[in-house]
Amino acid sequence: MWMNPNPVAFYIFGVPIYWYGIMISSAVLMGLFTALRRTDRYGITEDQVISFFYWVVPAALVGARTGFVIFNLSLYSHNWLTVFAFREGGMSIHGAIFASILTGYIYTKRTNIDFWRLADLCVPGLILGQAIGRWGNFFNQEAYGVETTLPWAMYIDGAWRHPTFLYEFIWNLLVFTFLIYKSKGEKVNGGIFIYYLILYSVGRFLIEGVRVDSPFWGEFRVAQLLSLVLILGGIALYQWRKSQTGKELI
Repeated sequence: MWMNPNPVAFYIFGVPIYWYGIMISSAVLMGLFTALRRTDRYGITEDQVISFFYWVVPAALVGARTGFVIFNLSLYSHNWLTVFAFREGGMSIHGAIFASILTGYIYTKRTNIDFWRLADLCVPGLILGQAIGRWGNFFNQEAYGVETTLPWAMYIDGAWRHPTFLYEFIWNLLVFTFLIYKSKGEKVNGGIFIYYLILYSVGRFLIEGVRVDSPFWGEFRVAQLLSLVLILGGIALYQWRKSQTGKELI
């Protein structure tokens, strides 16, 4: 018989430690580790990467929570203090992405580091962290899909459903592998970053189509609209970078 996972991993002096938080923390550490392993290729020091992470991690968490709250206001109307209950889940990856990009831009302007090189360095770790973080959704029993009879269905919310968090985990690992491969022969600063924007968003757009717990803006899923923005923005950015350098990105 299928048993739903316990969202609490263990207790420390009576305080519950949630699997969601463990997954997010693991995602951050793996993202940092991946970035530190790639510094030589981009001429950015390990100290600069660590300094950037001190800025971007809190910004990404605030952006992730802010994005989720904005598009799920009804969940917090009864008690606005629950907006600050980070440990109970409720994060928007798109909110984290936009906050991270903005933070990266400000950081590079202040430190005279090339934004595109820093972005290329960090995004493989970012997508790997997103893959790991999706297992937080598993333990919280959220980010699931419509009912299905497929053999890999998971029992969530009273029915056998598409495990969309698992789909995105797999897709993100594939994108991570592709980005690492493309990094070996990259031609233009920003190329790996652009691949990330487009490829992650394509997968998210498709997977989001079978989810049942995603917020809507009118008749459209918010995540799909944001994914379209990133896809189109990535394509436009590709053309702009190509015109700036006169080189192909592929």
